[in-house]
This record gives sequence, structure tokens and C-alpha cells, in this order.
Amino acid sequence: MQQIRWICHSLGHSASPKEAWCCSRPRGFPHNPSLRWDWLNRGQRQLEPQTARLGKSCTELTAPERELSWYQGLQDCFHAVQMWIRSEYHPFSAIETLHCAPNMTSKPEQLNWSASLRIAHPSPSASKGLQGDKILLPQSALEQLLARAPSTFTSSTSHTFTAFDPFNPYAVSDARRERAQYRETSQQLPHPLMFQLVNQKNGNSVYAGIREFSANEDEVALSPYLIDALEIQHEDIQQEPTFEDEVVDLTDDEPTKTEGLRITVEARQLPKGTYVRLRPLEAGYNPDDWKSLLERQLRANFTTLTKDSFLSVHGVKGEEFRFLVDKLLPEGSGICVVDTDLEVDIEPLNEEQARETLRQIAAQSQRAPGTDAGTSIGHTIDIWKQVDGQVLDGDYADYDLPSWDKSRPVAIELIIHGDHEVDLFVSPKSNRQRALPRDTEHVFGDFSSPKNGLKRIVIQPTNAELEGAEALLVSVNGFCLPNKEAVGSVPAKYTLRAKAVDAQGSVTAPIDLSSSAPKSTTEEQCRNCHQMVPKQTIVLHENFCLRNNIVCPQCKNVFQKKSAEWEAHWHCPVHPEAYGSSMLSRSKHDYVQHTAHTCTACGPSSPFTFPSLPELARHATTNCPHKLILCQFCHLEVPQEGDPLDPSSEAETVLSGLTAHERADGGRTTDCHLCGSIVRLRDMAAHVAHHELDKARKPKPELCRGELCGRTLHGIGPRGQVNGGTQMGQGPGNSLGLCSLCFAPLYVNMHDPEGKALRRRIERRYLAQLTAGCGKKWCQNEWCKTGRANRGLEALGTSVSTALPLVKPLLESITDHSQRMHFCVDEASQRRKKTAEILAAEGVWDLEWCTAAMEAEGGNLSKARSWLADWAPTKVPK
Repeated sequence: MQQIRWICHSLGHSASPKEAWCCSRPRGFPHNPSLRWDWLNRGQRQLEPQTARLGKSCTELTAPERELSWYQGLQDCFHAVQMWIRSEYHPFSAIETLHCAPNMTSKPEQLNWSASLRIAHPSPSASKGLQGDKILLPQSALEQLLARAPSTFTSSTSHTFTAFDPFNPYAVSDARRERAQYRETSQQLPHPLMFQLVNQKNGNSVYAGIREFSANEDEVALSPYLIDALEIQHEDIQQEPTFEDEVVDLTDDEPTKTEGLRITVEARQLPKGTYVRLRPLEAGYNPDDWKSLLERQLRANFTTLTKDSFLSVHGVKGEEFRFLVDKLLPEGSGICVVDTDLEVDIEPLNEEQARETLRQIAAQSQRAPGTDAGTSIGHTIDIWKQVDGQVLDGDYADYDLPSWDKSRPVAIELIIHGDHEVDLFVSPKSNRQRALPRDTEHVFGDFSSPKNGLKRIVIQPTNAELEGAEALLVSVNGFCLPNKEAVGSVPAKYTLRAKAVDAQGSVTAPIDLSSSAPKSTTEEQCRNCHQMVPKQTIVLHENFCLRNNIVCPQCKNVFQKKSAEWEAHWHCPVHPEAYGSSMLSRSKHDYVQHTAHTCTACGPSSPFTFPSLPELARHATTNCPHKLILCQFCHLEVPQEGDPLDPSSEAETVLSGLTAHERADGGRTTDCHLCGSIVRLRDMAAHVAHHELDKARKPKPELCRGELCGRTLHGIGPRGQVNGGTQMGQGPGNSLGLCSLCFAPLYVNMHDPEGKALRRRIERRYLAQLTAGCGKKWCQNEWCKTGRANRGLEALGTSVSTALPLVKPLLESITDHSQRMHFCVDEASQRRKKTAEILAAEGVWDLEWCTAAMEAEGGNLSKARSWLADWAPTKVPK
């Protein structure tokens, strides 16, 4: 409308909008005004329905109403102009597009589809670990939804013939006829797909989102949240057939078939939610405990929210937070929570719950970590100093040991002060283990009841778990049964220390064979308590001991006959080493060793249920798909992924040393920094190993015969190629063994087959160096007057007659390439020579390679080291 008003204003008030549009000729329209007027007449016939809202025909409109109608018509015509310009400047294509375009202000068509489906058994194979409000539908449901989806017309703007004249009415009519014939339709499902589930037995309904179309035909798989919302009982679900135990009556003509409960699944479109109010079902919910968990669960597992439904959020400590969905905006029975900004309010159910919540939060703040009544805050420890701390039941105190003697065993000792059940867990921190030790996820752990208040974990240096470990993560856990309320408990005090120990049987820790010998010949062992007692009192001691004490025949511990410890004393028949003298220790042992535990990361419907906590911890630190690793390719802490039930995947992990995530992430390609080849990231290590093999076979580069020259004879290529200069036609060009720069002053363009002229030029250069010098302040040549002066040496020859006898031995050794030649060189070459000798003195690379590196990198020492690491073989130790 702003563009239309601007055009009318530029023509004056006397021009009508129709005349203004025709005279303005927007960019791209033909020059013929009559043709543009004809287009407006066509647009008027297409826009006549707009006048229906006034209850008049176009001829009955008053002047203001006609002007308003033309403004609206011109606005749509400008839309046609834009479409016309985009369609290769074909005006009638734009008008047809305007005619076929749907009304954007109308509501989208609803997807009408419903079906009655049987509930699938919530087995791991059927539900695939569904969470939140997700469901699985059969493949036929997708086909039916596509058939019911609203159709949209798409007309192509291209022509099958090349010669199209927009001003030829016959060509225009042919184009219209062609498009009408080949107009295509497409079905597009709404996003996201949402469904309403109705329990036909009790009438309960809930909204859900789709995860996959992979369920069995005539079945729908539901998540636990949906099963609870629909109040579906276990007997309502058809059991999975067990063919081994199934007995078929062949005499029955019509065998009875028990079918499970059916629910109605109907496609629905819910509005985007803007607000939701949740009410906790219990008092004491601290927002710091569940706020981030609730946000993560809504984002990952929910498409919809249903009013009056119950949300469950599981905390990191195994606790469960339950909320009632009390209010939704926009108001209705459900909302969509995908691609929307959702405001969430948490309000208590009543004032009594609010007061109780504040009281519990205040009590928790007094017992927060770091306070006098709370758990100690973990920190870094060392092997030289012990650490005192305390831990509440159900809490963890986390420590890390960054350094220790990796050649000796390390012992982590926990001394418990008082009668408390405190556990000790240790996990190496490496690329394959990143999570903090917990009772359900640790590498080394001790769940046993403390013997004499001491727990000890010894880790051998040869343990495979220590490979690549950068630190040891140590956690102290105050044990608490899942159903026991930990609030009000007294923190357990402990002392933690780490120390290096000697292996049993080594020279520093020999086996003591005399430890079982009697301590004294004047003592005798009691037959009841097996203590050493003086011989003169052994009779009195045994009489008293037999009347009051009793010895456990299994663990040989002594108890008073009527004491509570003896009455509560127990031994596990499955684990002979497990025993205790309290009901808490027995309950703990039953929970840890004889209670089924499911991996919470894999999901309750997964097959990963283990008979004990140690086996669950072993799964969590080995083949659990959700185990955190440090990916060597993306350098992020990510789950390792993979399928533990797939033997081929596990075998590939063992053979390649890469997890499923690393195998997928390592499929990306990059350029090799050495040869420039395109290599996959996961193959880069093998590719670089081939370069190492190539380096070992490379010959050493030949050096220039010049004593002070820091160049190779044939040059170095851009990727470390030996003789690179000669291969490119830039070789030394002489038989003396000098580089091209050192030979340049000796070169003369003349025929000298016997080399006599070359010998004379070498003699003159030596004589000039000894008698006159080169005059360079950096020169260090011993056969140069200036060089000897710079080094503080006496001149060898001041005249030609005294210098000539000194030069003759040098001339006789010209053909012997093992003898060096003493010519003055430039400062940069002389400096590179000295630096190469310093590098070679380190004993890693030979002098030839050090000289080549300095030549290739222009004398830069740090770059030369990188060049040597990439291209030069290291010295083989003798």
C-alpha cells in the first residue's frame, strides 16, 4: 500500500490509482500502456470477489469504495509483478500464479486421519526405548497420512519450447494450455505431526508426538508416560507370543484369540504454546535440582503437553520429581512445545506445601556442601598429604590425583571414623573415561563394609585402564538406600590418602614368611577366641571366654553371646567374603549384589538389566552407548554411541580402537599436511605412518664442500624432496661438489676440458683471500685474512710468495670430495651452518638433515624443527 500511494501522489490527485499504475510502468513491464491496461482489466476480473464483502457489484460501487477496491487490487497486482519478474519476465505466468495462489490469511487445512490400533507390548524390541510423549506407528499409517494430506498445486514457470513471445497471444494461450495440462500436485505433512490418543475403555485422552513409523501393523507403541496418562493396565496389553511354550489345539475349529486393548489415534494440530504452569506433587522441590533437567527433558522428549497430565523428571541422584500440568496458554486441552518460546511457572499446590518446601530448602542450605553440617568440597590431592573430610548419606565428595609414580602401584586408602557405610570409587581420567566415579559408573570400587574402619584400593601400574590416564578421579560416597530419607543424618567423617606402595614379593617388599610364627614361648593360643594368652592364665581365660564369647565359624570373629552384633551377624551364601554385623550392612549387600539394576542411560525398556551394581558399573564404563569419551577428532566430550548387542560393531571397536562416534566423526576428510592428499580423519594415523616409513628409506642429502656453506648440493624440494633443485633444472652445474652459489664466482663461459683454467681460478681466489681478505665483518674463514682477523688469529700469508706454498696442498685435493674447500660465503649461509651444527649436536637428527632443514626454512630455527619432524628420519640408536 505504501508503494501504491507513492505512485498516486507522484501523478497528482486527479489521477486514479488505475491510471497511476498504468502510467508509472514498474521496472520490467512492457512499454505498451494498452497492454498494461489489459492486464489490469484481467486483474479486475480476478479481484471481483473482494467486492462481495461490500454486498455490491463492481458497477454499483461508489467512488471511495471503488478507489479502495483498486488500492487492494493494485496491492495484489504488485505481488503479481514480483512473481512475474521471478518467472523469467513472463507476465501471464505471474497473473496465473496470482490466480492460483491460496489465501494466506486463511487457516491451514486440518489433517483428517484416525485409526483404532492395538497397544504393542512394551518390550525393548517393540518400544525402542521411547521417552516422553513419543509413539511408534506402522508404515501403513504414514501412507494413509500422505494420502489425506492437503494437496498444493505447483505450476512450473519453464517452457518446453524455446521461442516464447509474451506479446504473441497464440504463444500465451499455448503456454496456458501446457501449464494447465502438466500442473503438478504435492502432499506435505504438517510439522510436527501430533496425535490425540483416546483410551476406548475409560475415555482418557492425551496428546503425543511421533518418533518413527516402524511399529508392527495394526499396533502402536507407547512410552511409559503415555501408558500412565491413559491408565492402561498390564492385563490390557496383549502379551508377546512365546512359541516355545505355546500349545495349539488342532481339534479346535475356531481357536480363541485374545486381543489386547485398542486405542483411538487421531491426527490433530495444536497451537504453539506460550505459557505453562506446573505444580509439584510433593513438597521440598528445589528449583536448582530440577530446573535444567526439566528444560532438557521437554526439549528432547516432548512434542506436546496435555492439560492435567503428570510430568516426571529424574534427577542425577536417582530421585524423581513429579509435576501436574495445571494451566496452558493458549487455553485448551493441549499445546505444541516445538519451535516456540515457552514460559514455565512453578507454583505449589497450596500454602501448606509452599511452607514445607521453604522449610526443606532452608534445611538443605544449612547442609550444603562446604558447610559444617554438609559434605566436604572435593579438591586436588597428592601422595604426600592426607585429607580429612565428611560426607552425608547419598552425597559424593570428589577428588582428583593428577600425578603419581606410574612405575609403582598406587594405593587409595579411606579411613572411616565411626560406624558408617561409606564407599570408595576410583576411575582413571583419560580419553576413554571422562565421567566422575559413581556407584553405577566406576572402574575400581569397594562396596564392602569397612574392616577395622579401613578401605583400600590398590591399582597396579600394568593395569590396562591406566593407559593414557592423565589423572585419577576419586569419589567418597555416603551410602544410602534408595527408599531411605537421608535428611537429618549425621555426616560421616573420613580420612583419605593416596600413596605409592611396593609390589608384594619385590626386593623392596619381600614376603614375610615368619609372620605366622608364635610371638613368645610363654604364651598359648585360646581354643575359643584364638588369642595369645600367657600360659599361667590360660585356664581362667578359656573358662571365661567359653561362658561369654562365641566365635563365628566362618569369619572367626569373636562376639559376645547376647550382643546385638552377634544377633545381626550375617554371611552371604553366594559371596563368602561378604559378611557384617548390622542390618544396614546386610541391606546394603542385598541392594548392591542381589538386586537387579537397569542402566538409566539406556532406558528402562532396554535389555541392559544387571543382577548387581558392580556389573552395571562395568557396563557403564565399557560398552554403554552413553559413556562419555573425549573424541580425538572433534575434541568434545560426547557419548561413544554404538550398539552393544551388535557383535560386528563391538569387533570393529576392538580392532580399530575407535568408538562408534569416532568412526562416524572420523569419516570426514582433510588434507594431509605433508603430501596434500585427501585423507579421512580416522585413516590419518595410518597415512602418517606410511610417511614415517618413507622417511626411513630416504637417502641423506649431499652437502656443499664449502667449509662454511650452509646449503645442500642439489637443493631441497618444497615437500622435503632430496635433490629437489637438480630435478627442477637448478643443480650445482659443476663436478667440484660445490653448490651453485659457491661455484658462481668460479664460473667462466669457456672451453676447459682438462680443468686447467678452473684450477687457476681457484688458486687466484685462495691467494686473494689470504693476501687481501674479503672485508666482511661476519667472515669466520680461517683461509681468509679478514676471517682470521675477526677470530683473533695471525695472518697466514701477507704476500703472494708466502701464501702460494700454503695454497698448493689445497689445489692438489680438488678432486678429493672428502676434503673441504675454504671459500668465503654470505652471512646467512654461515649462520645457517652454525645453527645446523647446534641442532645436530642434540643427537636426534644427522647434520645433513639439519642443514637441509635450515636451508628449506630460511634459517628459522622453530620452523626448521617442524620441518625435521615432518621430513627427516631420526637417528637409529646404536
